[in-house]
Amino acid sequence: MTPEAASIEARKICELAPVVPVLVVDDASTAADLARALVAGGLPALEVTLRTPSALDVIREMATVQGGVVGAGTLLTPKDVEAAKAAGATFGVSPGVTDELLDACEANDLPLLPGTATASDVMKLYARGYTVMKFFPAEANGGAPALKAIGAPIPQVKFCPTGGISMKNVNDYLSLSNVLCCGGSWVAPANLVKAGDWAGIEALAKEAAALAR
Repeated sequence: MTPEAASIEARKICELAPVVPVLVVDDASTAADLARALVAGGLPALEVTLRTPSALDVIREMATVQGGVVGAGTLLTPKDVEAAKAAGATFGVSPGVTDELLDACEANDLPLLPGTATASDVMKLYARGYTVMKFFPAEANGGAPALKAIGAPIPQVKFCPTGGISMKNVNDYLSLSNVLCCGGSWVAPANLVKAGDWAGIEALAKEAAALAR
C-alpha cells in the first residue's frame, strides 16, 4: 500500500463520524458489547490502543461486530503492525513515526494515521506521500490554535487530533478546516465500561456523533 493510498483510506475512516473513540480495554469479554454500544450510537470507527495485555483479543472480538471499523492504536514497532493486522485491525494509529513503522504498515497494507506534533513532522510525512495524520498530544502541543497555525502553510494535510480532547473543547478542533475528526476516550469512560452500562455509553456516542464538522 502506498502512502497516498493509505491516506485515502484513512480519510474515509476519519469521515465516518466526528469522533473516533480511543479505547483502553482490560477485559476482552466486554469488547463486543462495548463496540456494539459505540456503533449503535453512531461511532463506527474504533481505535483499540495496544496498551493492555488483552488488546489484541479485544480487536479480535470487536472485529466481529457488524458495522464497526476496528483499528489498532499505539503502534510502535513492525511487530505491533503485524500482530494488529493478524488480529483483524483494518487501520492503525501511532503516537509518532519511524521509517520502520511506515515501511511495515505499507508492506502489510494497513492504512495508518501517523502521529505528528510539529510542522517538521508533518512536512516529512507529506514528502513521503501522507496527507492524513494524527496530531498528538493535541492539548499539550498547543491545542486547536497550534493546529490551525500548522494548517496555514500546509493546507494540503488533514488531521485527527487526539490527546486531552473532551466535549468541552472538541468543537474548537472540529471547527478547523484541516480537521476531519477527533480522537477521544470520553465516550467510553472506564467506570461505565466496568459497570457494563452500554446504554450510557451509547448515549455518549450519540452526543458525539451529533457534533457538527
